[in-house]
Amino acid sequence: MVTMANDDDLRYVPHLGLALGGGGALGAAHVGVMQVLHERGIIPEVITGTSAGSIAGGATALGLNPYALEDRIYEWGWQSFGTWTPKPGFGLMTHDGLARGVINVAGTDPNIEDLPIRFGAVATDIEAREAVVIDHGSLTEAVAASIAVPGVFRPVHIEGRSLLDGGLVQNLPIEACFGLGADHVIAVRLAAEWDLRGFGNGFEVHEWEIRSDVTVITPRVGKHSQWVIKGLPDLVQAGREAAEAEFRDYPVINPRPPRPRIDTSVAPSGQSDAAASPTATPDLEDQQEDRERTPARRRISGLLRRR
Repeated sequence: MVTMANDDDLRYVPHLGLALGGGGALGAAHVGVMQVLHERGIIPEVITGTSAGSIAGGATALGLNPYALEDRIYEWGWQSFGTWTPKPGFGLMTHDGLARGVINVAGTDPNIEDLPIRFGAVATDIEAREAVVIDHGSLTEAVAASIAVPGVFRPVHIEGRSLLDGGLVQNLPIEACFGLGADHVIAVRLAAEWDLRGFGNGFEVHEWEIRSDVTVITPRVGKHSQWVIKGLPDLVQAGREAAEAEFRDYPVINPRPPRPRIDTSVAPSGQSDAAASPTATPDLEDQQEDRERTPARRRISGLLRRR
């Protein structure tokens, strides 16, 4: 075991931050990372999340432990976050399902400023085309705005702004985490920056990633698709393996509780692949490594250009 000076030991950083990136269904890997942090006594005081990262981060800030969160994600589908609506509008789903989920966990829809951990969800102001860090008000509305994939979810209106998915401008919310007071940030990258014309610049985010006070963890998600809710246990394990490799010099002080064996061959709750994702197509899974050419990205680009 390597002995670390306190300055290098993240367990002793005064205001440790955790920035959880977007990535749709790949967000299950965040759960594995957070389990390893818990087991090694690395406790963040500030959490920011973009899109899927806001779900995992919000649940953690709410007080849900990473093992209970793992149990819950195996029951989730797209209907856990939204409700299909036949009414015309900029998006197919409202965020009613997300509100029900938060209330099931917390008994109410808490205000972010009342949570035990400092938290911020990153969304995109679609008029100003800039990042908005939502660190107060309704937790449900904040997460709903952060996950509002254009064309899938309706925009969320908060304090006079029309907000969509934070991945449009900041898919890895390191800057937001420092902005909320973090002294060092553990950043979990699941997917590349969107780099849509007129929105965020991936180079700017990369400049934050290479700082000496940032520790980047990149789980190996392989050919798993952002758009298909399938193989979640494998993604949790990928998150664990990436974090264990990064923090191998830290002793385990909170042993992992025994976990039941999960069948990784089926989608959650017996859903078919088609039912598990409103936008799943064979092309999306086959072209996972070439996101610039996926049909979903082309649809999103077209929708935003029309605004």
